[in-house]
Amino acid sequence: MKKVLVITYYWPPSGGAGVQRWLKFVKYLPNYNYKPIVYTVENGEYPVIDDSLNKDVSTQTKILKTKIWEPYSLYKIFTGRKKKEKINSSFLSQKKRIKFLENISIWIRGNLFIPDARKFWIKPSIKYLSNYLINHPVDIIISSGPPHSTHLIAMELQKRFKISWLADFRDPWTNIDFYKDLRLSKWADKKHKSLEGAVLKNADMVLTIGNQLKTELLALGSNEVQVLENGYDPEDFPINSSLELDSNFTIAHIGTFSPSRNHEILWKVLRKICDENVLFKNKFKLKLIGNIDFSVLQSIRNFGLESYIQQMGYISHKDVINEQRTSRLLLLMVNDTPNSSGIITGKVFEYMASKRPILVIGPEDGDLANIINQTKSGFVCGFNNERKLEESVLKIFHNKNDIKSNSKIYSRENLTEKLSFILDKVIQKENS
Repeated sequence: MKKVLVITYYWPPSGGAGVQRWLKFVKYLPNYNYKPIVYTVENGEYPVIDDSLNKDVSTQTKILKTKIWEPYSLYKIFTGRKKKEKINSSFLSQKKRIKFLENISIWIRGNLFIPDARKFWIKPSIKYLSNYLINHPVDIIISSGPPHSTHLIAMELQKRFKISWLADFRDPWTNIDFYKDLRLSKWADKKHKSLEGAVLKNADMVLTIGNQLKTELLALGSNEVQVLENGYDPEDFPINSSLELDSNFTIAHIGTFSPSRNHEILWKVLRKICDENVLFKNKFKLKLIGNIDFSVLQSIRNFGLESYIQQMGYISHKDVINEQRTSRLLLLMVNDTPNSSGIITGKVFEYMASKRPILVIGPEDGDLANIINQTKSGFVCGFNNERKLEESVLKIFHNKNDIKSNSKIYSRENLTEKLSFILDKVIQKENS
């Protein structure tokens, strides 16, 4: 079997979206003649913990771990947070106003911790993995970012050992929607773009999750970019006859609910339907699962919908799937940002596997819309398309049948087979 070294910060017990992609690829790679070796952190500062994900880590998979020093302990002291409080990597606020000290910390994050707060893991990792690779050679290295510090580790190892390297961009670097919020100096902006350019230029191949991001990465200097979407694992969706649909008309939003996803058109439409349709008003419930920004809750209150919501916070991946499968409608809010047409949230594929209708508020001609339409998984409503949004909600409300989604092409095993072909191509190119 060919050996592949996977460098990733997110690994169980980390929960959340960032861990799923390579956890599942590593799970299925041995089926396609690749033996994965995973390099990750021993003491990561993860926003959420989900020990249930350890079930997907084979005892046959070698896991290499080293300790990392992250500046979050100083950040907590600086901003008056509790020692055990989890830090969210996105720009979410639990309060109406962001503290002055938090504004300063954002500036420090963007200008001093380049490319990110995991920069202090780079040099120790290069040293550790250099010693490891001398005695345990591999055929290819994969780095998964963000955090993009992983790419800098891989780039130096490629240089030292002349090993093929595939850089996986789960999200953009300088084109990420919150990049403008980092309050970067001209020097810092130039540094970020210089490092990004070096990674894109030197990687033997770049991997990403959608066509628009592929176009952006090629424009930024990559020589070759392949698209490999996220997906779902059928083993996470066993037949369970005990699961029943909620008796109420439950709309569920799962995952981070940030300000850029807070589309007030939804609250306006739901308020209107409640006012005009007594049956809907008596049946409607809204479940919010995950981290919710203060602005979202404020908008819900402004439209008088607070009595309909149930906040559940973070729950295990297994429980998330059960909530998806029993809800009447799954809500997917796309960030209203300049790059919105290229955003493909990872949860859409597990939404599909749940066989429940999906309602997307986002670009009607974007990458995500293409996937929804291709698989016949639900409805896509533009950011300002109030009429279509109301019609879609009512259509789903009156039609209780499951969605017959054509989602098999996005199963994790099928995607891992595609990954194996990509890895073969990179290795052959390096050896030719």
